[in-house]
Amino acid sequence: MITVVIPTIGRATLLDTLAAVGPGMPVIVVDDRAAPGGAAGVVESLPGRVRVVRSSGRGPAAARNAGWRAAETPWVVFLDDDVIPGPGWAEAVWKDLVDLPEDVAGSQGRIVVPLPGGRRPSDGERHTAGLSGALWVTADMAYRRPVLESAGGFDERFPRAYREDADLALRVTRAGHRLVLGQRVTTHPVRDDGFWASVRFQRGNADDALMRRLHGPGWRAAIGGGPGRLRLHAATTAAALAAAALGAAALRGRGTADRGAGRGGFPGVPAIGAGPAQDRSDRWRAAGAAALVWGALAAEFAWRRIAPGPRTPAEVVRMAVTSVVIPPVACVHRLRGEWRARR
Repeated sequence: MITVVIPTIGRATLLDTLAAVGPGMPVIVVDDRAAPGGAAGVVESLPGRVRVVRSSGRGPAAARNAGWRAAETPWVVFLDDDVIPGPGWAEAVWKDLVDLPEDVAGSQGRIVVPLPGGRRPSDGERHTAGLSGALWVTADMAYRRPVLESAGGFDERFPRAYREDADLALRVTRAGHRLVLGQRVTTHPVRDDGFWASVRFQRGNADDALMRRLHGPGWRAAIGGGPGRLRLHAATTAAALAAAALGAAALRGRGTADRGAGRGGFPGVPAIGAGPAQDRSDRWRAAGAAALVWGALAAEFAWRRIAPGPRTPAEVVRMAVTSVVIPPVACVHRLRGEWRARR
């Protein structure tokens, strides 16, 4: 009745995921490594009961498509390779699915993200914790196989594990099906993805451009999400670029004024360099104003990320540095996504 599909790039956590699923349910692991190495890794050491198919590094959407197409059961449950299904998960997912009405196309597990006790969560931990309230995420999401067939599966234009699940859910619900929340529980641990993780996450802005292109400007509300910050990022980036451009123009004007110095000098007659000097002063003032706007926006963004966190020196430094880098990076990825979506 149910097949579990787990895409992976060979993370060691896959073994814990499989152990929690238990031995009584068919499992298909989709090896999405571009070129599996010769040395025995996690995928090569999987137990014989696990069927392995390959998707050749084409991304999570393509990997999940390869998995459900290889399944032969009416229901397919997608799990990530770093989640831990709760005790009795196999029985719980069966109970979630067995009596669902025909108009229900999918059932999501309840995602729990354990946060550290005794301190406030870091920015990265809060990012992961957002999964606990997200709708229709494939960390634990079951779909009827015929519905996947009629919908065409996941859209492989989404290259990351980001938005491809929301896109499928919107297409399924707009086709007249319902999605429900089950009772089974799956834990998604937090992990340290490094100093620049929040900057890497900005790649998702390209996928947001595709979501808008496919589902219109109301797509965030349709999946229960809040408003993004892209407009503020654009304003921050524009202020930084304006400050740099005006400052450079003022410096160029200074060189021009210096070359013109010494001409004139008669009593009551303005020096020829007076006009350019005034222009240069105006440019410096404009550059300073733009820099103040940039500084205010960057400081507000940094404090918004620092305030709810542990505020340790390392966390404050990471938030301060990445809050300066994120706005232009987010804008570049969004522009790249808009260009790709229009093509």
